[in-house]
Amino acid sequence: MNTMVIDIKTKFQELGVDIPVEKIEERLEKLIVKFKVPQEEAKRSVVNFFLKEHGIPKEKFYGGLGEVSFLKVTDISEDGKWLNLKAKVVQLWDNAHGSISQVGLLADETGTIRFVSWVAAELPAVEEGKTYVFKNAVSSEWNDRMEIILNKSSSIEETPDDIHIQGKGQGTSSLVKVADISQDGQWIDVKGKIVQLWENTSESISQIGLIGDETANIKFIKWARAEIPVDVVEGRNYIFRNAVTSEWNGKLEITLNKTSSIEEISDEIDVIARDAVLTAAMVDIQSGSGLIKRCPQCNRSLTKGACAEHGKVDGVYDLRLKAVLDTGTIAQDILLKREVTEEISGITLEGAIAMAADALDQGVVLEAMKQNLLGKYYTVSGPRVDRYILVESIKKESVLDSELLAELIHEAEVF
Repeated sequence: MNTMVIDIKTKFQELGVDIPVEKIEERLEKLIVKFKVPQEEAKRSVVNFFLKEHGIPKEKFYGGLGEVSFLKVTDISEDGKWLNLKAKVVQLWDNAHGSISQVGLLADETGTIRFVSWVAAELPAVEEGKTYVFKNAVSSEWNDRMEIILNKSSSIEETPDDIHIQGKGQGTSSLVKVADISQDGQWIDVKGKIVQLWENTSESISQIGLIGDETANIKFIKWARAEIPVDVVEGRNYIFRNAVTSEWNGKLEITLNKTSSIEEISDEIDVIARDAVLTAAMVDIQSGSGLIKRCPQCNRSLTKGACAEHGKVDGVYDLRLKAVLDTGTIAQDILLKREVTEEISGITLEGAIAMAADALDQGVVLEAMKQNLLGKYYTVSGPRVDRYILVESIKKESVLDSELLAELIHEAEVF
């Protein structure tokens, strides 16, 4: 906060106004500590208070900030910095957050970056494929990645200048193997087989699933707004052109937008062994299991009623199971979708909703699953993705080693 105080004081001194440090600190501390206002929003509020108090036009204060040189996307590396950027809007994301006007991806010759434009900023809307000058934006760190925030001090101006983005519409995206996908925000071509299509309840997503080649599998998302006419089919082979890599929850995935295309090919691709089979005892059921709610926009599970991408939303109920199987020598995380969870637990989605309503607590579903499933042996099979086996089939085994089982459960509880 000391740096913020000095920045504010120095800028006002340049305008001929000397504001005591104590006054700046008092207001910042009240907003940030007492009212939990984000630092950049608190700084903007304090600045605007003193501008009004001393009769200084906002343009005079923020105009100075806007005189800094334009940055490239790859140069944006520090949180809380004012900046100017010339970039093309390569993707707009569907947004259900009432306080956000627009959210999506910007790009220049060096890379891509997420942007958020707040409703309160009252800025003009941008369009996919057009280039703009963004002035007085603020850099911010989100999910360990940089993004830019557009607020009331920012401005947006369309420019006829075109920006040549690597891979976009030029056929220069490199064809990569799935295992070689290692960076966020790259334009790539991928040739692979559709390993699995996942159930999708989000209107903003056209298709979601796994595509793989002989090196690895990776999650893909085809956005509905991309209007790509080709729907992929499990077991068939395709080339995804001008796809964009994206990191979410520490894992890379690829997304298909309006600049992307899908082409079915006759090549037969030998996908890396997709099925893992394991027989072991279920020793733990992890949090995030049972009756959950998902974001209706992106299908992500909600945390305290909020989506990491779209904020507070009216969630859609779903069932899932995140568990740990232990053979005595290895522990394996498994993930079960609704249908498989219903099958093995004997609890349907409708039944789970009724249980939660009667108890006024979603947690009763998780507790019921723990009572029914823990301490039993199962054989599961399905594709191995990252640390999980995505269970497609599960069978309860009748033979139990009670001593081994007790030891495994004890170790899980201690861990």
